[in-house]
Amino acid sequence: MKKVILYLTLLLAIPLIASAQSSIKVQSLGNGKPILFLPGFATPGEVWNETTTELPEFQSLMVTYAGFGDVQPVEFPWYEKLKTDLIDYISEQNLQDLTIVGHSMGGNLALELASTLPSQVKKVLIVDALACMRELMMPGVPAEALGYDSPYNDQLLAMDKDAQESYLVQMSQGMISSPDNQGKLMEWMSKADRKTFIFGYVDLLKLDSRPLLPEIKAKVMIMVADQPFGATALENMKKQYKGLENKEFLLAKDSKHYIMLDQTEWFIDQLKLFLNK
Repeated sequence: MKKVILYLTLLLAIPLIASAQSSIKVQSLGNGKPILFLPGFATPGEVWNETTTELPEFQSLMVTYAGFGDVQPVEFPWYEKLKTDLIDYISEQNLQDLTIVGHSMGGNLALELASTLPSQVKKVLIVDALACMRELMMPGVPAEALGYDSPYNDQLLAMDKDAQESYLVQMSQGMISSPDNQGKLMEWMSKADRKTFIFGYVDLLKLDSRPLLPEIKAKVMIMVADQPFGATALENMKKQYKGLENKEFLLAKDSKHYIMLDQTEWFIDQLKLFLNK
């Protein structure tokens, strides 16, 4: 506890170092081997605050994407810009022996980086991310069938404040257990650029990371939330990651999608074990 308090005191006393690319902002904390923390969709880098305060012996690099947090939106296609700028950032900073922790969509980006930069990315922790979300949510629908222009997207873009709040309440309650953390997620999502929030989700649904899996040489751990689907969630993940060679799975019991917020201590303990393997 004393170490944590000292670390928090230092954080308050020393300005945080921030680096920016056109579609990402990266906040750096601590010194040591680098860990790149990639949040999920609509979530800023601060979602990792509780985790990174427990890792003062590492350099924690927390990413926020364009259109979320305080990062200005960019033109579409959005996901491809994120991927390109993350690759450029890792190369420009010459990050070596890199661990990547990616939640949800951040897990897909982690797979992209591991396959593109195999000599630099050594470990990947995937936090409840499907390799192809569309396969489970929209079985049989090809990526080409999804576009930005649709009646459903038009309806979401036109939502008033009350409709948006109702929509975000449903989303947050489905992904986080704690009411306090649900409130945090709602705040983050409500601040998101509306167009990025709607069209960016189309980019996410079009993703299929499975073709990348055979190319990945890094050691990969895949955390799976057991709520609300229980053992079925783990079986689905095993099917999705069948093409990945060097992997292991961990089931996060009594946790919804945001494992690092629902089971913070357990998550940090498992991350530290993974880092030391």
